[in-house]
Amino acid sequence: MHKHQLRLALATATAAALTGGLLSFAASPATAADSATVPHADFNGDGIGDVAFSADGAYVSGKKAAGQLVVLYGTATGVSSAKRHTISQNTTGAPGTAEAGDSFGYDTAFADFNGDGYDDIAVGASGEDVGSDVDGGGLAILWGSASGITGKGVTVADPAPTAHDRWGKNLAAGDFDGDGKADLAVGSNNATLYVFKGGFNSSGTPGGRYTIKPPIMGTDANGPLNLTAGDANGDGRTDLVVDGYEYQTDYGWNENSYIPGSSSGLAMANIRTLKPGVITAIGDINHDGFGDIVSGAAWNATTEDGTTIPNAAKGGKVWVTYGTVDGPGSATGITQDTGNVPGTSETNDNFGWDLDLGDINGDGFLDLAIGVAGENIGSAANTGAVTILYGNASGLNTASGAQSFAQSTAGVPGTDEDDDLFGLDLRLDDVTGDGKADLIAGSAENDGNGAVTYLPSNGSKITATGSRSVAPSNSGVSTTGTPYFGANFAD
Repeated sequence: MHKHQLRLALATATAAALTGGLLSFAASPATAADSATVPHADFNGDGIGDVAFSADGAYVSGKKAAGQLVVLYGTATGVSSAKRHTISQNTTGAPGTAEAGDSFGYDTAFADFNGDGYDDIAVGASGEDVGSDVDGGGLAILWGSASGITGKGVTVADPAPTAHDRWGKNLAAGDFDGDGKADLAVGSNNATLYVFKGGFNSSGTPGGRYTIKPPIMGTDANGPLNLTAGDANGDGRTDLVVDGYEYQTDYGWNENSYIPGSSSGLAMANIRTLKPGVITAIGDINHDGFGDIVSGAAWNATTEDGTTIPNAAKGGKVWVTYGTVDGPGSATGITQDTGNVPGTSETNDNFGWDLDLGDINGDGFLDLAIGVAGENIGSAANTGAVTILYGNASGLNTASGAQSFAQSTAGVPGTDEDDDLFGLDLRLDDVTGDGKADLIAGSAENDGNGAVTYLPSNGSKITATGSRSVAPSNSGVSTTGTPYFGANFAD
């Protein structure tokens, strides 16, 4: 999916102002989100979760913001730069050529698109120039294999290049029609979304194609903000949440549309409106068989002119909308002032900046990682933190057991510094193969160079013991400019 456009815009603005987890592994990788689990990526088919993320601002062969994709492969000791692939459009077999401003990796989504038992990854290059079409955008699928993601792939052609730009700006994978094949939803700077049906062949031709147009993007919206896939109604078909701009007021704040899957694909006739929050995750927190929708309204409660933004706390708010047989049901709001949630809700905390779900302790209930990227700690402004809330039969436990991690937490690599934005992006995924989800956190470390921090599960909770940091400098990514290494994980 997702979330890259708003998050990096906020990252830039904040700095200027001072801006899937796993319940059980299967022998064959998951092709789509379902209600009971959160899908993990297994690009090399070894049964251990892998993590892919972008450095879409990276220089490649001297070309500014050409962009790269980094894949860290899970091992018994977690992820590190020792077992990885770093891929650009100049990598042998990869479609295209690295050019300035391509932003290869702007958004990504994984699934087994060709049904060969290895997860593949769809990679958007939203700034790609296509012939004379400036910023027309590009989209590629890189194939998984026993060796992982090596760069071999195909182009997924834009079916309507004159109708929009920024093709591949938003991506989400899921089995929207329940036929057992992974589909791919693709966004641009236009409100129309293209859905490619599963069964991609070796040349990139899908099993079919259709379009949908969610009615939530105003004239200045520049297309959707984010796409998130998951099964909220438990029918075995993936649903889609589209984050966009509402158009009923003059302020254009966030509004989310839930579009359920059906035997014929995404069913626009049954579209529903959800609570606000740009960053979303979908998974079964309370283990009732229905996927719960989690969204983060990380913005502040009021605009600069004093207008109140609905449903937002001054330091950010997380909404949990619990799934039912009919789809989204009741919603619960959580802030840093809720129960024993760590911290205090303060201006610019950005609680809910990013979110991810996974089962950290193996109890069958999904747990939630929350990015608090604007958190101030001591004298460090916008240094960031990550909050962990644990799931139970009642939902998320805000009364006890919550954890908080920052770079000043004992054992966590790094130091609290201005504008680190620790928690910029998050993944909860089992990257050790023990059946428990580990935490992987991105940051904007060192003026936008970025870093990825690995914090393992000890079987019952996240721990700093055995943690490590992965940096661009030892992962084949140039630190010239602002690569934003780890700013956008594949979902």
